[in-house]
Amino acid sequence: MKRISAFQLNLHKAALPQLTMALMCLVALVSCRKDKPEPPEETAVVVGNSGGLYITNEGNFQWGNATVSYYDVATGSVAEDLFQHANGSSLGDVCQSMTIFNGKGYLVMNNSNKVVVVDPQSFVSTATITGFDSPRYILPVSNAKAYVTDFHANSIAVVDLANNTITGGIPCPSATEELVLAYGKAFVTAPQRNKVYVISTVTDQITDSITVSAGGASIVQDMNGKLWVLCNNALYRIDPFSHGVEATFSFTAATSPWRLRINGTHDMLYFLDTDVYRMSITAAALPTSSFIPASGRNFYGLGVDPTEGSIYVADAIDYVQRGVVYRYGSDGSERANFLAGIVPGGFCFN
Repeated sequence: MKRISAFQLNLHKAALPQLTMALMCLVALVSCRKDKPEPPEETAVVVGNSGGLYITNEGNFQWGNATVSYYDVATGSVAEDLFQHANGSSLGDVCQSMTIFNGKGYLVMNNSNKVVVVDPQSFVSTATITGFDSPRYILPVSNAKAYVTDFHANSIAVVDLANNTITGGIPCPSATEELVLAYGKAFVTAPQRNKVYVISTVTDQITDSITVSAGGASIVQDMNGKLWVLCNNALYRIDPFSHGVEATFSFTAATSPWRLRINGTHDMLYFLDTDVYRMSITAAALPTSSFIPASGRNFYGLGVDPTEGSIYVADAIDYVQRGVVYRYGSDGSERANFLAGIVPGGFCFN
């Protein structure tokens, strides 16, 4: 089945009736996939201890059923909907991403137009940052300040992390997505344009732009400090000092790569293109065969444990029922699988 990302769904808010009808048809046709692996039993876990990870489950667009799950690697235990249990209320609509910084968890709620701040251990909400149009990802650029990208605002929000308020904005000509901090600069992808924007974290202004192909969304930094940006039809390596493109790896027209990730030693790239692909940062060409085949599954989320190297892949199945997360060793062998929430899309490692 062709991938339908939440990113694409956000482009079509006016098409909600048609989307709802399509989802109802999917439920009728694929109410439960028969070859779905049996997950381990869900039990109570201690959230926030080392050796675990959070799974951000987007939920269905405009249904308000986003959740966050927690997986304890040592015991194989899963805790579902942490926010509801801790706060007695729902998290909101479309949980896009989660970042942990200075002992706080930041949950970016795309269609609820907010960032929810939680205690990572108890998951009790301590603050809510409002004033966004359609937030995507948060990047702390100092202990006191963070940037939040936005799909509809044509601006990157500047957030005061002490007061949990928006203090300003950085104008951009289009939507912005993932971002990384390198050498005092924030590098930001712009999926609707053929640019990567460079922002001074001192002046909070765009100082340069780097030309790539259209559709850039994912960005990571390798062990040599180089930046890698994955676009619709090419993978780029960029020098963060000169802002020049050092290498271009072009995909064929039939491919649709996304979800670029990197391992903890920052020397191995991973991305989705139906299957999971792996590529060394020293490789001279794109991989010609997949690392983990999808084998009929609908791979939607991808993450790599920065400490012990496990690869986590989320199967969204039909975007209606709860998804399945698969854990693989660094050699590509399956180690475990478990149920998460609806549309598991992101991973945040503890």
